[in-house]
Amino acid sequence: MSAPPLSPSIVPALDALLAGMAAAAAGGPPARLLAVSKTQPADAVARVAAALRARPSAGPLAFGENYVQEALEKQPALAGLGIEWHLIGHLQSNKAKDAAAAFDWVQTVDREKLVEALARHRAPGQRPLNVLIQVNIDDEASKHGCRPEDVDALANAIVARPQLALRGLMAIPAPDPDMDRRRAAFRRMRGLFDALAARHPGIDTLSMGMSEDYALAIAEGATLVRVGSALFGARPPKSPTATAPEPA
Repeated sequence: MSAPPLSPSIVPALDALLAGMAAAAAGGPPARLLAVSKTQPADAVARVAAALRARPSAGPLAFGENYVQEALEKQPALAGLGIEWHLIGHLQSNKAKDAAAAFDWVQTVDREKLVEALARHRAPGQRPLNVLIQVNIDDEASKHGCRPEDVDALANAIVARPQLALRGLMAIPAPDPDMDRRRAAFRRMRGLFDALAARHPGIDTLSMGMSEDYALAIAEGATLVRVGSALFGARPPKSPTATAPEPA
């Protein structure tokens, strides 16, 4: 797909987002932007990609998907745009083969069984798969992610496999209306990240913060923020393919 003309509706939203990210960094290193494209059709992704490409300050062209099957369906239409694909949704082990082939990053590695599956299915001709360890920083029963105390063991399992490249940590803190509590969760993640980086050279990515709290996350050390609705607007209804459960 060739990139379509810039959409007038996207440009103001993107400029406001980039300005907000720069202000949150307060002169420090800029955070990367990951455009969350789950449930968005390929043409909408292409329009946002065109807007991002026109602004070098947005960084590499990176999009995040929650569902493996949905990503596989839209990626062929977007081939040739130079998109870096991130999986940011929970990954069942039986989808690891497809994920290892189709994505550049998997941000939701939270158990050793998944480490083994991704390494086994990453093709020898591909670059090592970039992975982040997902941490359940607020110990929510409804959230995936490993416990903070399990990060070290999982990191050791990842670095032992040459098919994978450990890049850092990812978290989705509880959507607490009290922003001070969210800040505390982001700060705990920064502490885990700094400790991990001290033990493993090459750690450079702390993925946290979304549309409503990305500025707070950046202020607390996020190097990558995942933003969807602030770019795309309200999401369309999920497709039956996306909502269908994936058996373990």
